[in-house]
Amino acid sequence: MKAQAVPFMQAPDPNLADLGWKGFFDTQVSTEEGQRYRPVRVMAVHRGKIAVMGEGLDAMISPYLPDGEGGPDAPAEEARPTVGDWLLIDRDSLEPVRLLNRTSLFKRRAPGDDRRLQLIAANVDTLFIVASCNQDFNIPRIERYLVLAREVEVKPVLILTKIDLTDAPERFREAAAGLQPGLQVEAVNARDPLSVARLADYCGRGETVALLGSSGVGKSTLVNTLRGSDGIATQAVREQDGKGRHTTTVRQMHRLDHGGWLLDTPGMREFQISDAAAGLAEVFEDIVQLTLECRFTNCTHQTEPGCAIRAAIAQGVLTPARLGRWQKLTAEDITNTGSLAERRARARKAGTGA
Repeated sequence: MKAQAVPFMQAPDPNLADLGWKGFFDTQVSTEEGQRYRPVRVMAVHRGKIAVMGEGLDAMISPYLPDGEGGPDAPAEEARPTVGDWLLIDRDSLEPVRLLNRTSLFKRRAPGDDRRLQLIAANVDTLFIVASCNQDFNIPRIERYLVLAREVEVKPVLILTKIDLTDAPERFREAAAGLQPGLQVEAVNARDPLSVARLADYCGRGETVALLGSSGVGKSTLVNTLRGSDGIATQAVREQDGKGRHTTTVRQMHRLDHGGWLLDTPGMREFQISDAAAGLAEVFEDIVQLTLECRFTNCTHQTEPGCAIRAAIAQGVLTPARLGRWQKLTAEDITNTGSLAERRARARKAGTGA
């Protein structure tokens, strides 16, 4: 059945540059393809349909691409469109033809036994890592998000919300800023337009900002305030532990008055990392540098003589807690990356092209 164009958002028709089209995508489209097909961006992902926008087009279309159109090196799980992606679609039928290569892709292993890959967002320019200044403030979780951002080479900005609920917001800011040199930290009251106004600098014309954070940290409230709208439902957190319920259930891009796009995602507490060696090395650069100073290249940092890690801990330069978090994430990455490679090998052997 032919896809039907439907209104997706009430706003002046954007051109491709408004939607985030850049030279990186332009070079992927031949002159012939430009005449036969039209580029569109995925604005939201629903069950069985995706909402897309292009010049003069808002549409709900099929998300299914022709076989083998995810790229020769792309695993099958990554060869499907997600929010933020750019597609070429047929000008008449609006059927998807090809998924364009991405500048970035956020993904995670799904919770549960099957460990399917979940695509979160593509072609993001800046990642807002949202954490709240209450008992749900979680350093290990923030570090996971930082590893993810650094791995896909997207600039992270840590947004501390609910500063109105604490007498010591600077304590949270200092803890966050100490995670990585040069990390930008913004502390805001997500309900106050004046407080969040400075975040507009990250949301210029055609720029895409994604939000990540666990449920209850105020992502939906932040989106509403930046949009000047209360169109996204919000829920109160539980008083006993500061945790919230999932409010966002659909990954969707929201257009901002400043010309940028804000991409909200469902709250995620469990975020297993894989294929993240580069991100780990950057977030934990201090530890990686210390390991290079150990006397033995295979040092376990337990009892070996000449261990630079244990010396740093003794001198107070490194805390055991940070070392433990690095070791845990590194072991997790090795395990998950190995499992992923095995899955891909089995898929190739079966002839799926993954």
